Amino acid sequence: MTDAAVHAREAPELAGPVLVVDALKKHFPIRRGFLARPDLVFAVDGVSFSIQEGETLGLVGESGCGKSTVGRAILRLIEPTAGTIRVAGQDITTLSNSAMRPFRRELQIIFQDPFSSLNPRMTAGDIVGEPLRTHGLATGKAARERVAQLFDRVGLSRAQMKNYPHQFSGGQRQRIGIARALALNPKLIVCDEPVSALDVSIQAQVINLLMDLQRDLKLSYLFISHNLAVVEHISHRIAVMYLGRIVELADKATIFTRPGHPYTEALLSAIPVPDPAIRETKRVLQGDVPSPLHPPSGCHFHTRCPYAIARCKVETPLLREIAPGQQVACHLR
Repeated sequence: MTDAAVHAREAPELAGPVLVVDALKKHFPIRRGFLARPDLVFAVDGVSFSIQEGETLGLVGESGCGKSTVGRAILRLIEPTAGTIRVAGQDITTLSNSAMRPFRRELQIIFQDPFSSLNPRMTAGDIVGEPLRTHGLATGKAARERVAQLFDRVGLSRAQMKNYPHQFSGGQRQRIGIARALALNPKLIVCDEPVSALDVSIQAQVINLLMDLQRDLKLSYLFISHNLAVVEHISHRIAVMYLGRIVELADKATIFTRPGHPYTEALLSAIPVPDPAIRETKRVLQGDVPSPLHPPSGCHFHTRCPYAIARCKVETPLLREIAPGQQVACHLR
């Protein structure tokens, strides 16, 4: 994705935190036998961050690091093991299903696969209008008009409201998913790898659409992705995850010019440079990503870190500020 493919990214006028996540954990039990004691998969292990109104926080990391689990736990699609989740100052971590219902309107999600996330037996108009009917916000003619407006907003034709998902391209299906997420006028949208299944040219169109919507509607995004180029364009700040923990959190300019964690350095080093005249020394990480079933003690990254010292093996580094706006979890910083 080139600079010309997307709009320039400007810092938002922040009006306060829409979302505050503190020490969030999600552990999945795995039972190996009927009488065996269950093991735990430490999918998310103490994640903290906040998102301001009109801000995009990019969440990046290798596959299996817990990015999508964080997004689903925030939405209470899966129940967190520990920690707190605050939406506009209200703690929603332990609310019942009925008490959560008003917050469902404030929190929406755009899924990775634009086909499997749509009901193939429903028309596109019914899919986008379903949240309105579920929450009792509109029915009949009013609902149809609202759906038509959403189709216009995401770049689809009103005539396509009668079509079924299989009659759309991948990019159009993702636009349907975006329209559905917008139906309830949410404050925060979790974008779970929303462009990873699309062609590069279509990725730019969808990213532009999301940025336009954020500017016009003052939306906040948690943008989950493994594609650093996409995250660089759409995000204001970036959080880097490794094996269930955030190892670095900073604005995107700092992340890409002055990374503070060795893992962030390795991720940036792996980005291809489309210029054969430029020869860069790649920092290739040794070994495989440890299993979240039995994560390493101390710093989870110490088994692959070229700078690891004895302290890294026994003591968990805290995420602390090493420069204004830059937090890093590393004993060497």
